[in-house]
Amino acid sequence: MRHVPRNLLSAFLLAVLVLTPWAGRAADLTVFAAASLKTAMDQISDRFEEASGLEIAVALAGSSALARQIEQGAPADVFISANSDWMDHLERNGFIRSGSRFDLLGNRLALIAYGTFSEPVVIDSALDLTDMLKGGRLAMALVDAVPAGIYGKQALASLGLWEEVAPQVAQADNVRAALALVATGAAPLGLVYASDAMAEKRVKVLGIFPKESHDPIIYPVAITSRGDAEPAQRFLDFLREPENRLIFEEQGFEVLAE
Repeated sequence: MRHVPRNLLSAFLLAVLVLTPWAGRAADLTVFAAASLKTAMDQISDRFEEASGLEIAVALAGSSALARQIEQGAPADVFISANSDWMDHLERNGFIRSGSRFDLLGNRLALIAYGTFSEPVVIDSALDLTDMLKGGRLAMALVDAVPAGIYGKQALASLGLWEEVAPQVAQADNVRAALALVATGAAPLGLVYASDAMAEKRVKVLGIFPKESHDPIIYPVAITSRGDAEPAQRFLDFLREPENRLIFEEQGFEVLAE
C-alpha cells in the first residue's frame, strides 16, 4: 500500500473499504480526514509510520461524506472533521468514543484567484465579485453539505454578497476539488481555506474573510466507537507533538490543541 499514490489510496478507501466494512484491513490504523488536511496528513502519516512501526491508511474527502460513511459502518479508527457539526452529529448518535474528542486546529477562509488577478482586495460588503468574475465561475465546496462551502456561503451572506453571486457559483465535492478548479483556470475565483491556498502555487490569495463573517472554523478529532483504541490513541497523541504542530502551522493552520 505504500507504493500506491495517496490520492488513489483515498479514493480506494472510500469506494472499496467503505462498501465492505467488515473485510480484513491492510493497514493497522485507518484515518478519515477532511480533504483540506491532505498536504499536512501526507507528511504526518509518513512520520507516524516511521515512529510507530504501524501502517496508516488515510482517506481524504469532504467531512459530510466521511461522516456518512462512518455511520454506514466504514472501518475508520479516527475521524478529523473540518467543522464541529458533523462531529457533533456522530457523537450524538454514538459513533464517537466518549472522552476521546478534542479540537485540533483552526483555519481561515480565503478568496483565491487564478493567475489573471494580481492585486489584493478588501473583503467587505462593497466587494463586487460579479464584476471580478467577468462571466466566469466562483468555485466553492458544496454550500449545503461540505464545511468549507457552508462557511463560504455564510461569509458571503453576512456581507450581503451571496444573492448576487449565487448563480455564478460552481460547487465541487470538497474544498480541494474547488481549489483545483481555480488552479487549472477552470474558474477565475474560488473560496477555500487559507491552508489550501498555501498548498497550491498556481493560485493567489486576494484576501482573507473577516472572522466575524462566519462561524469559527474548527477541526475536531476523535476516535470512532468502532475504532481500535490503542493505535488510535497513539495517533491522537502523536498529532500533538511539537514537530507535527509545526507541520500544521507551516500549512496555514492554527493549532488549538495543547
